[in-house]
Amino acid sequence: MRHSTSKTLALIALLLPLAASAHTGVDGGMHHGFVTGFMHPLTGADHLAAMVAVGLWSALAARRAWPDLLWAPLAFAGMLLAGALAGLAGVQLPAVEPMIAASLLVLGLLVVTRVRLPAVAAMVVVGVFAVFHGVAHGYELASEQGAALTLAGMACATVLLHAIGIAFGWALRNANAWLPRVAGAAVVGLGATLLAQAI
Repeated sequence: MRHSTSKTLALIALLLPLAASAHTGVDGGMHHGFVTGFMHPLTGADHLAAMVAVGLWSALAARRAWPDLLWAPLAFAGMLLAGALAGLAGVQLPAVEPMIAASLLVLGLLVVTRVRLPAVAAMVVVGVFAVFHGVAHGYELASEQGAALTLAGMACATVLLHAIGIAFGWALRNANAWLPRVAGAAVVGLGATLLAQAI
């Protein structure tokens, strides 16, 4: 009973940052650099939820620990960086904010249902959404000094959040089914709220 309670408390602690305001820019115009970039995904509810959800889903749906756990997180991190570079270069994509919100809806549903996709399909799904998350970052950093260091910080934070999601997902694989469903439902709720605001 104590073990189950500790898992529940850990999950609640994981979800608390979702109360933070979503995508508001890189630290409100503060000096850009590695630390600023590292902190940004940790303080924006949309990015934090998406990155943790990717890791959580990967662990919950994996048939085996290696390498199934890594395909989706690696695709997300790589395409996030590609999208950020595209945004820095001035590439314009339509509906960036609605797509970020939609990513939360889809990722949350994947966590709730524990759908298992082939590795390539999983990488495509998360990779497409990651491009929009990255482009949003790139737009924020355009014409700013220290953009490369800021992106490096964001990439490191992304990997950390994926790792946190994987750790929680692996711990919850054999727990009561409602625990990961609560986490997924919270991500879906955030996505629905942001989508309603974006359209």
